Amino acid sequence: MPDTLLLQDLDRAHVWHPYAAMPGRDAPLLVESASGVRLRLARPVEGHDELIDAMSSWWAAIHGYGHAVLDAAVRDQVGRMSHVMFGGLTHEPAIRLATRLVEITPEPLEHVFLTDSGSVSVEVAIKMCLQYWRSRGRTGKTRLLTWRGGYHGDTFQPMSVCDPDGGMHALWAGVLPRQVFADAPPTGFAADPDPAYCAHLADLVERHAHEVAAVIVEPVVQNAGGMRFLSPGYLRVLRELCDRHEVLLVFDEIATGFGRTGALFAAGHAGVAPDVMCVGKAMTGGYLSMAAALCTGEVARGIGRGDFPVLAHGPTYMGNPLAAAVAGASIDLLLGQPWEAEVARVGTGLRTGLAPAREVPGVRDVRVLGAIGVVQLDHPVDGPAAARAAARHGVWIRPFRDLVYTMPPYVIGDDDLSTVCAALVAAAEAG
Repeated sequence: MPDTLLLQDLDRAHVWHPYAAMPGRDAPLLVESASGVRLRLARPVEGHDELIDAMSSWWAAIHGYGHAVLDAAVRDQVGRMSHVMFGGLTHEPAIRLATRLVEITPEPLEHVFLTDSGSVSVEVAIKMCLQYWRSRGRTGKTRLLTWRGGYHGDTFQPMSVCDPDGGMHALWAGVLPRQVFADAPPTGFAADPDPAYCAHLADLVERHAHEVAAVIVEPVVQNAGGMRFLSPGYLRVLRELCDRHEVLLVFDEIATGFGRTGALFAAGHAGVAPDVMCVGKAMTGGYLSMAAALCTGEVARGIGRGDFPVLAHGPTYMGNPLAAAVAGASIDLLLGQPWEAEVARVGTGLRTGLAPAREVPGVRDVRVLGAIGVVQLDHPVDGPAAARAAARHGVWIRPFRDLVYTMPPYVIGDDDLSTVCAALVAAAEAG
């Protein structure tokens, strides 16, 4: 039996956790195992040995934990080979995964660059766009355009297109490349696009088209930037503007892909396709880190016509067979069942269960889209207090900014979903 206190002391001394100080100030919960939608703890918290994971491990574990199909995919692949370099070599899991991604993403995306993580896929997408214009002799097109309120990852080019003021990346002002920012888009998934905001986008794209290589946005949902739901109509506006002014369009679907918003990819709500699309998180069902940047044939051919005709990127673990095998199995598992109905069921449960939060003092908004439930406060949330309140209900959440939210696994049962909703209401009251 592991010495829990010793492990926690070692963790505090040596393990640097995300968005945390070093040495650690708050002791993270020590997880012994995970199964279904539950995390089993080494030590009880608020009287519970297990917590329902309302976060899907940062939105990735859509099938829950220990799924027999995904476990089998990993076991089978590790018996064949766990890794082989992708430079000059290839293998069936990566080939089948790339083919499957092309089949299920919007046309005309047809080429797939596999990466280690979501942030790196955004790096690659940006590099594709910059190199495309450089190969065409348009060397002045070196900037990116996006709207405020977004989040695209924590490596340097992705940080440069995150919200420069409202996000944590303000720390890097003066270091990051200076990009072009539109105002934050109006919220409301069901709302019609605001004509004044559309004119604002049109003005920015037109004025900066000579220097902008691409527009990059999270389609429909701005996730870590504030869980803001947007009209799909803005994606159609951006597609038309980019086509008119010779600017590439990039959709970051790392968080929204694979059904989370109720469409397989959020671009489907708008019926448009980008020139480059990033996917990740749920692609492997939360088993291993892998993401991808897909592009059109035009982007690939444009790069190939340049003086340096290859994409200048090559991660050591690119196309990892274990990750590719479990990603393929996760996608087949998702599409082999009535996933739309399951996501709709989760959404219905969230709407019903979170409705009481509207009466909690200090709650500004309650909103649901697909399998995303958000309670927004009118003040910064007391994260530890809110998390403790949820834990008393047997639920794990990670509030941030002014938000208490959930993105549960799609396999969560109705009773557990009701418990998650009650926990979020309690967290809002405590936060």
